[in-house]
Amino acid sequence: MTFVSRRTLLKSAAVLGAYGTGLAVMPRLSQALAATDPIEIEALTADVLLDGKQATRGVMRYALAGQPSSDPSPPILRTKRGEAFKARLINRLDEPTTIHWHGIRLPNDQDGVPFVTQPYVYTGDRFDYAFAPPDAGTFWYHPHCNTLTQMGRGLAGVLVVEDSSDPAFDGEVVLNLRDFRLGGDSQFIEQFKPRDAAKTGTFGTLRTANWQPEPRYDVPAGGLVRVRILAADVTRIYNLKLAVAEAQIIAIDGHPVPERMVLDMAVISPGQRLDLAIRVADSEGAEMVLEDVRPSTAKVVARFRAVGSSLKRNLGDLGPLSENTGVDADLSNATEIPLLLSATAESAARDSICGTLGYSFWAINKVPHPGDTPDPTAPIAELKLGQTYLLNVENVTPHAHPIHLHGMNFKAITSNKREVLPLVSDTYLVLPDEKVQLALVADNLGDWVFHCHIIEHQKTGMTGYFRVT
Repeated sequence: MTFVSRRTLLKSAAVLGAYGTGLAVMPRLSQALAATDPIEIEALTADVLLDGKQATRGVMRYALAGQPSSDPSPPILRTKRGEAFKARLINRLDEPTTIHWHGIRLPNDQDGVPFVTQPYVYTGDRFDYAFAPPDAGTFWYHPHCNTLTQMGRGLAGVLVVEDSSDPAFDGEVVLNLRDFRLGGDSQFIEQFKPRDAAKTGTFGTLRTANWQPEPRYDVPAGGLVRVRILAADVTRIYNLKLAVAEAQIIAIDGHPVPERMVLDMAVISPGQRLDLAIRVADSEGAEMVLEDVRPSTAKVVARFRAVGSSLKRNLGDLGPLSENTGVDADLSNATEIPLLLSATAESAARDSICGTLGYSFWAINKVPHPGDTPDPTAPIAELKLGQTYLLNVENVTPHAHPIHLHGMNFKAITSNKREVLPLVSDTYLVLPDEKVQLALVADNLGDWVFHCHIIEHQKTGMTGYFRVT
């Protein structure tokens, strides 16, 4: 995530200590975890009113048991750090699917990637996921099968992992940001254009937050509100500003920032999350506007309206977020791994039941991954459990790539383009011509996918995996 921001003087020793020690090998499931009842999540298709004109047919959505059909918005799942979490995916789609728990450090067989960690979940079948999230924060879940179509048509939801020692807020708003590609008749059009997939990606035509264009949320006047923002879009990179409000960035990609920043503008790319603490205006009816200020596509994202008498809270009174385990990298003994992000001259991709786009435009280390197939390429590298690695990521393309790592976290160390903050993350937006070093401790056994989260780039070659043994 990139920032253009003013630093505040607010520091917290507790937050600065969030990036401490700890080798976090994910445990196998305990009897207590196995005994909990699962949340049932149905993946299904429905007709949903998205643009206020007429219902769009074939929207793909997650639905929880008991969720009213009149509320098709993507569900928000909540659990506690370290506690048993079980979810049962029931596939009502007419094609296979899975769930990937983005940003969660979990056992490899729960990661939701076909042919890498689990089999397909076919139509009418179900699959049980079970893990105990070791980190608190804002995470999310989405399919890893026919990803462009399924995510593009709506399959994505927020997973909030809470900690009882987090500071108290007067309210919370969760925003799931995404576009839909609709024609003038409110129906889906082609999800991508090859010429755009070979560049920045194909943008949607209808921009939404929680599947609504420019939604408005009532928040307590003079109160402190936590806003959890997920960029669930398959393509769009957001430049977010908040007008007429005091706001601080308190967490990025689920992890507390080491130094809170006053929000000026924050860039959030596909797969990333941004947590804000907002001090609401005192006057009832006052409106605060969250905007995407990207020059050619400026757009209101959501509005917040102050209601009630002022609570007269102060951002300076807000305590630190709970600590997460950091990346305790031993840079003196790190092994360097080159990772070249480039275009490829190849033009064809192998068929896959899990959704190929039929093209190969992108590559990692000059190798375009063939897609979700039962015969994948070799791992990018084999890593030894507990050892430190420096991922030397070089982007030689004229386009940005939000690179995401499954199952583990990394920390940016250096960049030739900008000052980097010591942030623990699972997704890093690599700018054009940027060379960045990401420190990684191989603390989780298994095969872990590494890919661009602009889904057209992922599905046309910019993906691979690391093997931790």
